[in-house]
Formats: sequence, structure tokens, C-alpha cells
Amino acid sequence: MPELQSKAPSDSDTTITELMIPSYANFGGKIHGGILLSLMDKVAFACATKHAGNYCVTVSVEGVDFLQPVEVGDLVSMMARVNYVGNSSLVVGIKVTAENVKKRHVKHTNTSYFTMVAKEDDQLVTVPPLLLSTMEEVRRFAEALYRKKLKKYYREQMKEVKKNELNELLSLLKNERCEVRLK
Repeated sequence: MPELQSKAPSDSDTTITELMIPSYANFGGKIHGGILLSLMDKVAFACATKHAGNYCVTVSVEGVDFLQPVEVGDLVSMMARVNYVGNSSLVVGIKVTAENVKKRHVKHTNTSYFTMVAKEDDQLVTVPPLLLSTMEEVRRFAEALYRKKLKKYYREQMKEVKKNELNELLSLLKNERCEVRLK
């Protein structure tokens, strides 16, 4: 197999902008988080596919914190870029903004990270390496590595929690807003 040519993170830059319409809103008049997640998934797919040159699928989503509400009538833009690559995986960073064009006001609503994998004929395929040429690109790559390590640590800690004895678990719940009535 020939060696893959490195690609710059900017080669994967992808932006999707969409008008938020009333059918996207919840009962409170704000845009459903699920609508925004769906748009983020689309831009992550497009971005990862541009880098990989193959079909990509979503493996996980990290950091979905909705910082500010999105209103009907806002223009929502999703700016995506590949920040990290492994063998077949890619981490796509997505910045989401909502623009009220009448008030000329743009707000940052969230930043999220989608881990994607490249596939062909249902098999994982190797993706091109990233060519990092700025300190910002190096920082983003390193942050993705750090998030990967934290995710592994978190999974290990959750396994330990599941192994804890009942009394330990009950003591954790002592000052929480729950009532335990075991049968």
C-alpha cells in the first residue's frame, strides 16, 4: 500500500450555515438540541470525509455543552476542522455560532468534538497524517490526545464505580437529592 500524503488541517475546513425555522423549535421557542446535533454530525462527516478521502462514520461525541440558546430566525454556522488523526480515526473540532442578522449579533453557542472513523466496504481504512504547521494546530492535536487519555481514564474509573460495594455507593448518595428505598 502506498504511503499516504500528509494533509494540512485547513484542507478539511468545512462550514455549514442554516436558517433556524419554526419547525426546529421546542415548546419554549428555542431550537432543539437534537437539531443542532444533527447539523454537527453532518458537518463532521463532510469534514472528516474531505480529509480521509473515504466514507466516515461517527464513533463518539464529546463536549456538547449548549452555552447559549439558539432562536428561530438565527443563522447557525458550524465550522469544522480535523484536529487529530490516528490510524483510521479523526477528531473533528466544531465551533457553532448563531447570528441574529437583524441585530447584527453573533454568539458562540458551543464547541464540540466528534470522533469519526474512515471506512471502505465496512472495513477500517488508514487516513492521511496531519501536517501541523502552526502552534495552534500543534495545540489542538495535543488537546485531542489529552482528551483521549482522559476518556480512557474516565472509562476505567466508571468500571471501578460499578464494582463498588453497596455501602460505598450508598455513602456517595448521602447528601444528594435522591431517596433510596431498596426492596
